[in-house]
Amino acid sequence: MSGNTRLARLLNLVPYLAARPEGAPIGRLAAEFGVSAAQMRADLTLLWMCGLPGYGPGDLIDIAFDADAVRINFSAGMERPVRLAGHEALALSVALRVLADTPGVGDRAAIGSALEKIAAAAGADATEVPVRDTVAERDVERYASLVESGRAARITYYSASRDSTGERVVDPIEVLVADGHAYLRAWCRTAGEVRQFRIDRIDACTRIDEPARTPDRAADPAPTAFLEAELPLVELRLGPGGKWIIDSYPCEEVVGESEGYRRVKLRVRDMDWARRFVLGLGGEAQVIAPTELREAVRTTARAALARYQDAARLTP
Repeated sequence: MSGNTRLARLLNLVPYLAARPEGAPIGRLAAEFGVSAAQMRADLTLLWMCGLPGYGPGDLIDIAFDADAVRINFSAGMERPVRLAGHEALALSVALRVLADTPGVGDRAAIGSALEKIAAAAGADATEVPVRDTVAERDVERYASLVESGRAARITYYSASRDSTGERVVDPIEVLVADGHAYLRAWCRTAGEVRQFRIDRIDACTRIDEPARTPDRAADPAPTAFLEAELPLVELRLGPGGKWIIDSYPCEEVVGESEGYRRVKLRVRDMDWARRFVLGLGGEAQVIAPTELREAVRTTARAALARYQDAARLTP
């Protein structure tokens, strides 16, 4: 039992008993709060020692035990259940709606029920704030249903890395979200391994009358790790003043050279970011690969120098 769970129960026990001045059997209390009778007695004993700052006998919560029943004589002002403040209800509502719109996350029915309770307790304002879509794809539910069906599927998929479209039979495992896109994670019978298929690149999908078969080796402790391999890889030659990059960014390879120079390989989000990153390093970085990045850095640097030369000519 977590401390947070017990604290929530204790905070609700006092107003529950305060609303029943005649008292309540301990067995009924235990059933109402979903704990054993022994745990309920321990909770009531703990409450008996709680109160307002100062901890004088008159400030403590006063509980009277009568055989197997209990009643509260002094509640120390805790007559009402703890309620969410407006901003707390709003934050919780937004978080739940993001979960509801994210495929493969949480129990949709439980999330919907929680949202209804928040709206009833805090008002409609808590559920009317617009929430940005979590994924770009619109037909995610179709693939979530495919996973739940336990059936295999035949898909036509466009591979961006090969710039080709092919057909394959897959055994769906789950739908996951990463970097703003939804993916169908499945065992690909053609490749003989787990693959991640970006849903907006699936041109056609047909469920086949055959149960999905996922080999034991299909388990993957990090299902979104594949995204890292899709990021562009760049190779730089760093001067002595660029050593901090090795400590600040995850590098796949570091090779030392003479006079404090190093060659490093690292993944970048995109080439435009990499171009700005290299330019910001000035003379401490030289692009080795890819050629695309090297040319982009050279073009931008030349354009900047041309502007300085134009300004110098215009200066009297």
